Amino acid sequence: MSDETPHVPLDAPPGPRDQAGFAGLAPPRPGAGVDRAERSVPPPAAEAPPSEPDRMGLLDHLEELRKVLIQSLLAAGAAAALCWFWSEELLDLVIRPVRDQGVYFTAPNDAFMARLKVAVVAAAFAVAPFVLFRAYGFVLPGLHRRERRVTTPVLVSTVLLFYIGVAFAFFVVAPYVIAFMMGFGTETLKPLISVGSYLGFVFRLCLGFGLVFELPMVVLGLCVAGVVRPQLLLRTWRYAVVIIAIVSAVFTPPDVISQLMMMVPVLVLYLGSALLALVVVRKRDRARAAAEAAEED
Repeated sequence: MSDETPHVPLDAPPGPRDQAGFAGLAPPRPGAGVDRAERSVPPPAAEAPPSEPDRMGLLDHLEELRKVLIQSLLAAGAAAALCWFWSEELLDLVIRPVRDQGVYFTAPNDAFMARLKVAVVAAAFAVAPFVLFRAYGFVLPGLHRRERRVTTPVLVSTVLLFYIGVAFAFFVVAPYVIAFMMGFGTETLKPLISVGSYLGFVFRLCLGFGLVFELPMVVLGLCVAGVVRPQLLLRTWRYAVVIIAIVSAVFTPPDVISQLMMMVPVLVLYLGSALLALVVVRKRDRARAAAEAAEED
């Protein structure tokens, strides 16, 4: 037997030849002692360092707010320009309840200002959903998922209630109120209505109804926040009737018809919102009680 030791690569893995008595074995083939599974697995790649989360700084927020304001102003301006081309038709629609008597202007610029007011108001109602959508998109990244589930239906419900109140005032209340008020004229007391005062009367009436129709959202928000209990609102309905009557007298002309036409639907909305809040609060309380019982178990 030769005393020469076979040449073994330095990077060869340890094996039986490293034991005593196996010096005469043939040198292993390259990679023969490496497990097949180990050869098939590629070396682990170096893990990339965790990246910093994208956070908007103060300047980024201001830039985004500037975009929202510019887009809102451009949309409002474009809507007002488009409504100006139909301002004559819109003005005829607004003065339809007094078409037989007609309205008059006493200054050279009254007619122009009347058409401009109608165009601006119509544009504001038309572009309001877009402005609210852009404003909501601005604050949306800062809300949690749970807050988004609550904020979205609340915002949609608030806008819908306002538009329902304005539509109810314009198409239902205003014609009857104007006819009732015009009925106090006599053969010698003829109406001579200026276009400015008439538009102000109609716009204030519509705005008042739109704001008062937000009562359900106010009641529901107070009950969910725990400020008041729905049972208390239902027990004190008599006080609610008095308060609603006072609010109706403030937002409507000084006549019984218009006050009743605002008071009745608002009272229905109040009772309906109190019942809805009662259901929501009871459901929330039951969920909390079940969660606490599960934690105790």
